[in-house]
Amino acid sequence: MARVRGADQLKHIAIVGFMGSGKSRAARALGGVDTDALVEAAAGKTIPKIFADEGETAFRMLEEEKVVAALGGGAVTSPRVREALRDTLTIWLDVDVDTCWERVKNNTRRPLARDETEFRRLYEERRKLYAEVADVVAKDVHDVVLAVAGVVVERGALERLAELVPGDGTVALVSDPHVAGIHGATAQLALGPRLAETHELPPGEEAKTLAAVARLWEELRLGRDGTIVALGGGCTTDAAGFAAATYLRGVPWVPVPTSLVAQVDAAIGGKTAIDLPQAKNLVGAFHWPARTVIDPALLETLSEAQRLEGMAEVVKTGLLAGEPLWELPDDELVRRCAAYKAAVCLRDPEDKGERKMLNLGHTFAHALEAAAGYEGVTHGRAVALGLLAALRLSGRDTAVVEELLHPKPVRVDRDRAWEALLRDKKGALKLVLLKGWDVEVPAEDVRRELDRLIA
Repeated sequence: MARVRGADQLKHIAIVGFMGSGKSRAARALGGVDTDALVEAAAGKTIPKIFADEGETAFRMLEEEKVVAALGGGAVTSPRVREALRDTLTIWLDVDVDTCWERVKNNTRRPLARDETEFRRLYEERRKLYAEVADVVAKDVHDVVLAVAGVVVERGALERLAELVPGDGTVALVSDPHVAGIHGATAQLALGPRLAETHELPPGEEAKTLAAVARLWEELRLGRDGTIVALGGGCTTDAAGFAAATYLRGVPWVPVPTSLVAQVDAAIGGKTAIDLPQAKNLVGAFHWPARTVIDPALLETLSEAQRLEGMAEVVKTGLLAGEPLWELPDDELVRRCAAYKAAVCLRDPEDKGERKMLNLGHTFAHALEAAAGYEGVTHGRAVALGLLAALRLSGRDTAVVEELLHPKPVRVDRDRAWEALLRDKKGALKLVLLKGWDVEVPAEDVRRELDRLIA
């Protein structure tokens, strides 16, 4: 089975669904392996050849031995497989029969997809079995990724907080004064008797200081079975997540992001950190949330300026995905961006490879923020400028960034910004560009582009 990082341990994941539902694509998105590929490798022949030589029964016996992320459409007909799935997170990729048929009708590698009438009969017959084993029902690969990552994207999710926070232990709610004034009462009512304590962090980057986190450590009274719920923007989730990673050597936590920046990026993937005067996010920990609860309805309280902050991360994600995700309506925009980042983080949970690409533009952005002393240059504004620099160094057109984000140079000390860039946690002069990550760029080119971002 695929092994994927969960809240406090690696989880076994199984994806079930009919032929043509997209299970193999979903498994690849998670870095998993398709059952069919393992069966063919074990048998030394293709699946059509197995069916022709030995029949479906022999194929199912091989499949039982190779239960991995994406199960063949008929795997659930085996009682042994259904029993094995009791110990997995089983996701049913439920796609309509017409779509499935269109995808496989001309595929000679599908022995059971040669007669449409029989195909449709099997579809109806197996739906009962998929429903029996499923823990989660997904409509597409993005839903599968979110389910595996423990991310819920749902309007009204804030009001279901008590049931969405895993476990039955007590909860410490952490927020900042502004967010607490808007959404705090709803969150407290939703948590009900599970809520044991409430805490406030300072607004903005001040939350990500050692002093602010130290106060939170001192105030917390949770036991090891308790959960920290972080309600707020990216600074709140970063700081509260770091507190959760370190308090009692680590307690579960649930981010509930309220800003667009946090919903599409900051609250996803288990990175937690605080800042030092020398550079941003220099002290942190990987601590995957027990669950991430995203309610797109909370975005309705944002100002246009706050939305523009978040759109910088949306544009970054769209550039990486190669799709204009910024054109989608809010709910789908958040779902798709969250799923994209979650998939990358699941494949590279500790930032040792492809996850580095999520820092597109951020080397420059963090340098500008540090040079401003984390005051006066917001994260979204800095990321927009950083994307300009990254696109220029990638030899790409900057029109999308300029038209959507309207970046303007900022007034910071040039030498201080350069020093902060050289202290960047990703490594001096190793940049994330659209052509790859850890790209070594001559110092004079990096300095030139940094200077262009400074008024």
